[in-house]
Amino acid sequence: MKLAPLSARMAAPIAALVVAGLTATACAPESSDNSGGKDEKSGTLRVWLFQEVTNAPKEKVVDGVVTAFEKAHKGTKVDVQYIPVETRAEKIKAAFNDPKSAPDLIEYGNTDTAGYVKDGGLADVSEEFTDWSESKDTDPTAKQSVTVDGRIYGAPYFVGVRALYYRTDIFEDLDLEVPKTQAELISTAKKIRQAKPDLYGLAVGGAYTYGAMPFIWSNGGELAEGKGGSYASTIDSAEAQKGIKAYTSLFGDDNCPAAKCAGMGGNDTVTAFASGKAGMAIGGDFSHAAIEAGKVKGKYKVVPLPGVKSGEIAPAFAGGNNLGVLKSTTHRTLAVDLMEQLASKKTQGALFDAMGFLPTFTDVRKDVAKREPFVEPFVKTLGSGAKFVPASPAWSQIDASLVLPTMFQEVVSGRKGVEAASKDAAKKMNDAFSSAG
Repeated sequence: MKLAPLSARMAAPIAALVVAGLTATACAPESSDNSGGKDEKSGTLRVWLFQEVTNAPKEKVVDGVVTAFEKAHKGTKVDVQYIPVETRAEKIKAAFNDPKSAPDLIEYGNTDTAGYVKDGGLADVSEEFTDWSESKDTDPTAKQSVTVDGRIYGAPYFVGVRALYYRTDIFEDLDLEVPKTQAELISTAKKIRQAKPDLYGLAVGGAYTYGAMPFIWSNGGELAEGKGGSYASTIDSAEAQKGIKAYTSLFGDDNCPAAKCAGMGGNDTVTAFASGKAGMAIGGDFSHAAIEAGKVKGKYKVVPLPGVKSGEIAPAFAGGNNLGVLKSTTHRTLAVDLMEQLASKKTQGALFDAMGFLPTFTDVRKDVAKREPFVEPFVKTLGSGAKFVPASPAWSQIDASLVLPTMFQEVVSGRKGVEAASKDAAKKMNDAFSSAG
């Protein structure tokens, strides 16, 4: 992608966003708390934030927060380092195991919360987060992404969600209506392909986990049930299988040929749309910049991805990033304060203006949607109830092992039926859940 700055973490999954292919091995030894109980009220605070493809706008916003923070806390300096997204897993894991070289505050992918908590790296900030006056307006799904077993381990920094991009010129040319149900979406995709065989009707990818999940969720399926160390996969339930069938029905010569589309991830599907090779695509708010820079600029619109029934919005995955204080910090009070300043309503509004990152506060999101119309379908999608991955340290392992892409690709290739492929995926997920315990 660029896809906008955040795409590096989100769109691809996120094996994308993945944000989540980060990570920490599920059952790594826990780091000990080497802070010695110190809570120094001055000195140098070290912060690691992710390096964006275009980092200057982000730096400008962060520098403004840091300047104000240093002015308000005499004798305190803030040292911000921007670390490469690609090598963040190893760097953050090393910091957990070597507190002397570790930062006080980090930015991290929101699907990694449980793994980092399991590794003993993040501080429990439940009390401070609850006392923070702005936290009451945090989107519930964003709050869920910093929560493990009822305790809070950070502050949501921004959120990203996907919706349906479609070509207005093609819809007009073929006299098509914008699909209002999942069935209409699938039939419309095939109509486009039939009329224009050089295009994918709806660009889909066998490795696009978070583009596929809305089909599973809208049919009543779930990834897993439970909490903490006792998750059990439900990807092989009847409802989930119905969603898998719907998604995999889009792979074929009548829409997106399996030979080309089975290996595609989120970035690939958005690139296909941006370059004019697809009538529709499932893309994020963070995909907007890339699509605007492509051949379809001025010839597309975005609506929430439809659910099974008319008027329903398919639940989308709420990706994004969080900020967290390390358990090993010797400046806990200062680090929490800086975390709240960097994740504040004012800063999130500025980050949206600078980078297009969607705020995690519902009131700030409404405000930016009024100023930037392209945000509205994404805000509407979040408002209808987005979903998150299981809050288990096993998720990073499941994601990095490509359990779900493998399942989709087995079905698409004809190697396995939906029932067999989903049962195999459920077994792999359960093995990961049990090993993370």
